[in-house]
Order: sequence, then C-alpha cells, then structure tokens
Amino acid sequence: MPDVSINLDGRKALVTGGASGIGAATAKFLCDLGAEVAVADIDADKARASLAETGAKHGVGGDVSDAGDADRMVSEAAAALGGLDMVLNSAGIGDDLVPVHVQDPERWQRVVDVNLRGTYLVCRAAGAIMVKQRSGSIVNVSSIVGLGAFPGRSAYGVAKAGVIHLTKTLACEWGPVGVRVNCIAPAYTRTPMVRSLLERKVFDPGVIERRTPLGRFAEPEEMARAAAFLLSDWASYVTGAVVPVDGGWSVYAAAGDVDKGTPLDA
Repeated sequence: MPDVSINLDGRKALVTGGASGIGAATAKFLCDLGAEVAVADIDADKARASLAETGAKHGVGGDVSDAGDADRMVSEAAAALGGLDMVLNSAGIGDDLVPVHVQDPERWQRVVDVNLRGTYLVCRAAGAIMVKQRSGSIVNVSSIVGLGAFPGRSAYGVAKAGVIHLTKTLACEWGPVGVRVNCIAPAYTRTPMVRSLLERKVFDPGVIERRTPLGRFAEPEEMARAAAFLLSDWASYVTGAVVPVDGGWSVYAAAGDVDKGTPLDA
C-alpha cells in the first residue's frame, strides 16, 4: 500500500514570522511532519523562545524588510540546518482602517515594506540557494485583502496584492530549474495580529462571520496545513498558484450576509 502521508523527513525549512500566529503554527506542523526548521522573527528572543513550542532547531532575529537582515537570516538558517529546501514567508504587520486621503505616508510605507519588500528580500536570498541547487519550494502568505479591494486598507491590500504578483513572477522565473513558488491567501485567522484588531475594534467579528460561508474565523493550524501541502512533494506539479484559505469568502458574491438557514436543496 502506498504511503499516503506527507513526509518531510530531512527537509530543511525556514519560517519567517515564526514566533507567533500562522508562522508558529506552520513551523510546528512542519516539525511534526519530520522537517528540520529554523524560525525567524523581528524579535530574536521570541524566535529563540518559540523553539520549545514548535520543535524548531534554530531561531534567528531580524527585520525582513532590511536587505542585510534578510540575507543574514536566510544564510544563518541554511548554515544551522545544513541546507535549505523550503521557505514560508509569514512575517507581516497589519494596518488600521484609514482612508487614503488622511493616511500617514510613513505608516503606509512601513506596512508595504514589511509585507511586500520583506517577502521579496527573503525570496531573493532563498532563491539564490535554491536556483543553484535546482530544487526548492517557497510559500508566501498573502491575504483575501490582496484579492479584492478593502476600503481603508490600502497599505495592506497593496502589499498583499504585490505578494501575489511576486509569487507568480518567481514561479515563472524559477520553475525551469525546479524551484516552486506558491501562495496562500488567508481570511481572518485567530492570530495575535487579528486579536489586536479586534481589541481595538477595527472591525466587528460578527460581520466577518456572517459574510463567510463557513461562518467562522480560521485557526492558524488550518493555514499551516495548506502551506505544508504546497511546500511538500504532494504539490510537486503546483507552482504560481494562489490558494484562498478563506472559508469561502472570496467566492461569495451575493448581496448581504450568507444565508445560514436551510440549504437550498434540502
């Protein structure tokens, strides 16, 4: 009988934003599947502290939006693990609901720098390794906010839409040498970032739940499973894909809330 499980034994993985949220959940899941993992985070102490929780082997601190830091974190992870086969780009920061005409340009730029420039810089550094070895898999984290317009969230939306375009471009550039690049687009997930938005009442959770066909927020572990699939050989012929992991958010186009009553064909 064929092995029907995802096996990542011996694979070397770097997870950015790996100290919390989707990054931490994915780091732990990759370890559970047999990978050797390094986590990177802007807070070096948190990166190292996360090792006990995730099972990762190495923690490194740095700012993904800084080219020197990005190069150093990738090279340090590869040295500590003895190679680099997989990368999850999960490092990111959120924004508030602010109309463009009253937005602080510096805050806008910081959100774009961390979410888009940071993803680009880590992909660039990891790609230098993977292209040379003619193998590797990268998964970038975009968002449903990158799939369509969200009024008041121009910084995050622009950044996450850029991540999608970057993913497709790299898939085309690096596919011929066996490096795959894919992307997940999460909906609202119960991460520290989203909890902060809820605490500051940036949005009403009830509105989100009523608008989502599956009727709830996502859990970080659900994003981890999608990312692990795309990183693994189970997705060996998948590259340039943008996978919405959103409970049906991106396909719902009717007016008003999702009807949570009796199904139409019942």
